[in-house]
Amino acid sequence: MSPEPASFLPQTLDDVQRKYLLNDLLRGVSRSFYLTLKVLPQPLREPISVAYLLARAADTIADTEIVAAEQRRAALLHLRAQLVADERSHAVLEQLQSAFVGKLDHALEKALLTKLPPLFELLARQTVPDRALISKVVLTLLDGMLSDLENFPAPAASQLTITALSDQRELDRYTYRVAGCVGEFWTDISIAHIDALQGWHAQQARYSQLGIRFGKALQLTNILRDVPRDLRIGRCYLPQPWLDEVGLSADELLKITRSEMARPLLTRGTGIALDHYSAAEQYVVALPRRCLRLRLAALWPMLIGLKTLALLSQQSNWLDPANPCKVERKWIYRMMLLSCGAVFSNTLLRWWCRRLRQR
Repeated sequence: MSPEPASFLPQTLDDVQRKYLLNDLLRGVSRSFYLTLKVLPQPLREPISVAYLLARAADTIADTEIVAAEQRRAALLHLRAQLVADERSHAVLEQLQSAFVGKLDHALEKALLTKLPPLFELLARQTVPDRALISKVVLTLLDGMLSDLENFPAPAASQLTITALSDQRELDRYTYRVAGCVGEFWTDISIAHIDALQGWHAQQARYSQLGIRFGKALQLTNILRDVPRDLRIGRCYLPQPWLDEVGLSADELLKITRSEMARPLLTRGTGIALDHYSAAEQYVVALPRRCLRLRLAALWPMLIGLKTLALLSQQSNWLDPANPCKVERKWIYRMMLLSCGAVFSNTLLRWWCRRLRQR
């Protein structure tokens, strides 16, 4: 199906710009996720890449701390308005880029914001169903970013005030908004494009739910890994009732000496993440074996996430920001090599996941 004719933006996108957006720029701003994007089946690469670039542009705006939180919030709202508008405004997109480009140090992040007009044109060129799915997931991600700015206002320069999430339900809502929705999008757009997944139509809600939990598993892993860094910008994604149960305040988590006392928080978060990873495992093995590329694209982040949790569980000073948990690139490359053989066997994949979970 071809995209419907629409006057979204002046025609600025030529083949050179399209290739730059979907290759050089994407590689520069997506880091290791670029490998996952490139292994995807051809019909999925462009719509998923467009969604990623739009979300990455929004994330760049949200994370530019040198700009006041209220100004970042206004910019995200303008971006959201462009996604739901019948016609996009070239002037609004140029205002967004001009307000932030001068504040960024990363050259490719600057380039991403300067390419908002052709990126929106690339969105307009997607099929109508794909455009709807892309807009839906990016809007949900924007809601998560806006929620962050509201829940964690920038601390004053003279005093760091750390805010924790109010309860576990808020944590669950947050992990859906910033990652679970991506698993849902990934599932729905895969079913729309991959003939081998036509059998999933009858149970699309089930598979979408597994995809949501897959995304939540990855995000909860990131939260547990990034606790020391997030605390130092005034954010604590661990729910306040969890802190109350171990007798710690969010401020006390800044003390590395509290790592042992805080360990039940890591254990609890890991247990929830592992429960979600069980859904991720169901998701991967449910993919038909002939969908080799789709299986690998799902398998790699799941294994890296499980390996990250295994490393976290072995850290004695979890709260030490000078000792971040990171999966070695050597392990990742070895895993990718081994996965090319194991991906055909559900028995091997389950064994591999079980081994990482046991660690």
